[in-house]
Amino acid sequence: MTKPWDATSEHLLRELAPLVLGAVARRFRDFSSAEDAVQEAMIAAFTQWPQEGIPTNPRGWLILVATRRMTDQLRSEIARRERETAVGREADIVVPTVEIESDVDPDDTLILLFMCCHRALTSSSAIALTLRAVGGLTTAEIANAFLVPEATMAQRISRAKQSIKASGVPFRLPSQQERAERLPAVLHVLYLIFNEGYTSSIGAHLQRLDLAREAIRLTRGAKALLPEDAEVTGLLALMLLTDARRDARTGPDEELIPLDKQD
Repeated sequence: MTKPWDATSEHLLRELAPLVLGAVARRFRDFSSAEDAVQEAMIAAFTQWPQEGIPTNPRGWLILVATRRMTDQLRSEIARRERETAVGREADIVVPTVEIESDVDPDDTLILLFMCCHRALTSSSAIALTLRAVGGLTTAEIANAFLVPEATMAQRISRAKQSIKASGVPFRLPSQQERAERLPAVLHVLYLIFNEGYTSSIGAHLQRLDLAREAIRLTRGAKALLPEDAEVTGLLALMLLTDARRDARTGPDEELIPLDKQD
């Protein structure tokens, strides 16, 4: 274990959530169940880390806990099927091992980003789901971005997850043609994540640096994947130019400084 729990630790969990979700979804190929397992792992971290300290490898810890939850669920499903059919264990269900602290693909978050923008979803549903799974925004924050009630947005995200599950889309980077089809939604999501970080719609702080930095990181990943795409390059340039003015926008107490007064 390392340093004790503080406010920075909560930001760490938010940053790790999409990385953990990507790793678990890739391993189990079940987005909806993986998200539930990751949420349980996050709750466990909120409960245990303040008393025990942050693990040396927090990402590995979260993946391990989430994988155990998924494994328990699979074993329960196997037992249920055995009781119902009385024909023994289903041959097509495999319970993975849980010793996977280093089982993280650096492209997992980028894959998750494109997967959530699947053609089975409407544009608004894809963007909402991606903001939740990849951007780590709360349902309330996403509802604010879409100017709809929180309950409406919660239903939209739930339906999107069900559609992803029903589509059977594999957890992999899409083909070149699929990337081209999904890219407008991906760029829209990245812009909204950055926008929420630049001017937060909820909470006590004007800016959310964790969101802005994550949007820039993901956009850099998209740029590496599509180096010749002018839209990706333009979005990254816009983010970097805007982020460069971050320190000039607020005073020592986070008060907003008018444009003509900024240094």
